[in-house]
Amino acid sequence: MITITAVITAKSGTEDVMRDALLAVAEHVEANEPETIGFFISQDSGDLRRFTTYERFADEAAMERHNSSDAVAKFFAAAKPILDGEVVLVNATELSAKSG
Repeated sequence: MITITAVITAKSGTEDVMRDALLAVAEHVEANEPETIGFFISQDSGDLRRFTTYERFADEAAMERHNSSDAVAKFFAAAKPILDGEVVLVNATELSAKSG
């Protein structure tokens, strides 16, 4: 399983815009990406400006399809002006997972 973890921090006052942009990607994934095995979004309870995504892909091709989708492009177009710093991305191979 191929994974991406992203840590995204929004500028103060733009948390709702960032949340909505991330949830739009999640809706796209649910409707259009069967090989995206999981797409999780979290909002930091201690700093509501910080979001984390954890994305699980069947393979590299599925990850590339996701990353090159219109939904991801729209997300970055909306997110770029409200980012507080760089997006931290970790691309990895999943070693273990507990489901259920």
